[in-house]
Amino acid sequence: MKNSRREFLKKISAGSASLIVGGILPGFSAQSYARIIGSNENIKVSIMGVNSRGKALAVNFARQKNCEVVHICDVDIRAIEKCNKALQEMQALKPINYTDFRQSLESKNVDALVIAAPDHWHAPAALLAMQAGKDVYLEKPCSHNPNEGEILIKAASKYGKVIQMGNQRRSWPNVIKGIQELKDGIIGRAYFGKSWYSNNRGPIGIGNEIDIPKWLDWDLWQGPAPRKTYKDNIVHYNWHWFWHWGTGEALNNGTHMVDLLRWGLGVDYPVRVSSSGGRFRYQDDWETPDTQVINFDFEEKVSMTWEGRSCNGKKIEGSTVGALFYGEQGSLLLTGGNNYTIFNLKGDIVKEVKDDQKIDPRNKTNPSEELDAKHIQNFFDGIRNGSKLNAGIISGHKSTLLVQLGNISQRIGRSLLIDNRTGHIQDDKDAQQYWSRTYESGWDMKL
Repeated sequence: MKNSRREFLKKISAGSASLIVGGILPGFSAQSYARIIGSNENIKVSIMGVNSRGKALAVNFARQKNCEVVHICDVDIRAIEKCNKALQEMQALKPINYTDFRQSLESKNVDALVIAAPDHWHAPAALLAMQAGKDVYLEKPCSHNPNEGEILIKAASKYGKVIQMGNQRRSWPNVIKGIQELKDGIIGRAYFGKSWYSNNRGPIGIGNEIDIPKWLDWDLWQGPAPRKTYKDNIVHYNWHWFWHWGTGEALNNGTHMVDLLRWGLGVDYPVRVSSSGGRFRYQDDWETPDTQVINFDFEEKVSMTWEGRSCNGKKIEGSTVGALFYGEQGSLLLTGGNNYTIFNLKGDIVKEVKDDQKIDPRNKTNPSEELDAKHIQNFFDGIRNGSKLNAGIISGHKSTLLVQLGNISQRIGRSLLIDNRTGHIQDDKDAQQYWSRTYESGWDMKL
């Protein structure tokens, strides 16, 4: 294919003919790409995917005094133009623009790749970045399917690179404090958690096959995914609701809340996962559930649930998103912000910790910029000092995997039995077909 890793390098500037095994440009080892970052030197980042969330991330990274956004990359030339304008107010440096992020990875001037492209690109792009000697800030989910997550864990170890996943609440001070109080026994032993997300998303209609817009490189947008004909209701946001590229509301927003539950309850892999729901609200091309409840049971005598309602925005506990822990002596509530509330068994509030910063969980672009900066700085500390990441790839994979298992259960229509030592599905050939995916020729993920 014309934009496979192999063919790509036949087209770009002289001196690069083909990719060696592992995806790094010929003549360059991962070590040769690495820059020794001094304590007073800015970390230089490239942003991949700047149409929506990526634009907000570019602005946030540029705001950091110890960072420069040196490259912005997108297959939509309009998105590049908008991001350039936004960055003019944030930094003096004018970024170099690329349609193909792989050209950015050639640069020795890039320390880290920030990935905010569609879900099917997350893991393949992260792997290419590590193979080029770059650290990675990876928006959730870390992968499109479980196999990709396991590959990233191996890659981070093999190439010695830092990967921070965008579970930003892991770096929010009051959320950290609330989780610590939970672990310290403020509500006794916590044994059940429920989480949710609600919205009022409209229909996406029936897509029409039309000419590919001139502003879009559709072939590269698809990248590692097998080719599909362009339709007018996929780019830029609706891809979330197609299994071929997206992962549904469960991974779009459920990943955040399920991660909080897993963190607070101190569990890793379940023994059983089940999901119910479907596409109920509209008759259109939307494939993933708009209504879904996923149940997780753990060997530690702990259970948790996630409820997603994409097309009915009724709040729970007064919030569009949340994670609620139930224990022997009360409950602890985390909503969409940097706050928490503790209740006794009667439901009376016994403690409330608030933050005045306003957060809009339904803002798909930039719900919490100031708080997310703390997550970015934790990423930088990991690069500079080897500090522990708040949402490293192992933790990120575990939380991503839980909701992926929920989607697999949904697609095959029955519960899954899970090996709680590995997170792998047990004795189910139908379910196993969703553990990985088929790639476009030349795009397979190889360590």
